[in-house]
Amino acid sequence: MFSHIHPDNYDTQLSTKQQNMAKLFSDFNLPPADLYPSVPLNFRQRAEFRVWHEGDDLYYIMFDSKTKQKFRVDDFPVASELINKAMKALIAAIKDHRELRFKLFQVDFLSTLSGELLISMLYHKQLAESWQTEAVKLKAQLSRIAPVDIIGRAKKQKIILDKDYVMESLNVGGKRYVYQQVENSFTQPNAGVNEQMLLWAQQATKNAGGDLIELYCGNGNFSIALAENFDRVLGTEISKTSVRSAQINISENNIKNIDIVRMSSEEFSQAMNGERKFRRLEDFDLTAYNYDTVLVDPPRAGLDVDSVELVRRFNKIIYISCNPETLKENLALLVDTHNIDNFALFDQFPYTDHVEAGVILTRK
Repeated sequence: MFSHIHPDNYDTQLSTKQQNMAKLFSDFNLPPADLYPSVPLNFRQRAEFRVWHEGDDLYYIMFDSKTKQKFRVDDFPVASELINKAMKALIAAIKDHRELRFKLFQVDFLSTLSGELLISMLYHKQLAESWQTEAVKLKAQLSRIAPVDIIGRAKKQKIILDKDYVMESLNVGGKRYVYQQVENSFTQPNAGVNEQMLLWAQQATKNAGGDLIELYCGNGNFSIALAENFDRVLGTEISKTSVRSAQINISENNIKNIDIVRMSSEEFSQAMNGERKFRRLEDFDLTAYNYDTVLVDPPRAGLDVDSVELVRRFNKIIYISCNPETLKENLALLVDTHNIDNFALFDQFPYTDHVEAGVILTRK
């Protein structure tokens, strides 16, 4: 099933993506795109597999996106080497162990460049104390591979051994940043390309000064790496889990000029306009910020019309997109007021049609 995933194919598929993006954005007067490739194998730090029980046999499966047919997965060349080692070790450890394999239907892996691993095991049964006893032994066994934590999940049940997060370490321009990444929270899956994205954004805002507003800031991925280029950074994020992680990451990286508020971009727009007052903003004077630079990394749906109007107020817009189609729609509105200074392609997802893009726009 993975015949298309081979280093020999990498340059060809990347060239095709470049051509497709050039065609999609041919209506715009774009500068030549900066290209940031991935390593051709073992680039994904996350992977999820269904588990198939066939008599005494036990193995991972995935589903073909086109035919929906299931296929067996014994190794996964796009996933990190750590995930591939853990995949095999986990199956070997639980295959003949009824307590750990019974009603197990999915396993999720989250690994890091720093060498940590988090394994979530999902069950169609309630997990008894005996499961936890055996899972502790499994954790000790798998810890021979790397520092491992295990989570057991069932309906309305979550058992954590001993934590539900990993600490990632990224190198950006020779500087090390650490990030807490929590199970089931969004993180960039291709850590190597993420490092390149952060460096690109860092260089694009070097000596910018003023203040940075980041919408959809997640766990602080961009805010933390860019903070050194600005007087102050204000990030907004709707997820409570991501806000907690962002606060931890700000502290872990010893950064003093970032504040995070839990609110959506729509709510932030209302607050800026004075349309609504939010208790969460009681300690913030929004009128004191210099609204010069904004960074947005929206979901696949892109920016809604109100958010487009919000970012138009800023002199500089840094737009990170995981969906070229909605990026194109948003740019068609933004180019009325802003010029496109820089366009970048980040190959977060090799051997797929997905492309991550970065755009720098400045007011006309």
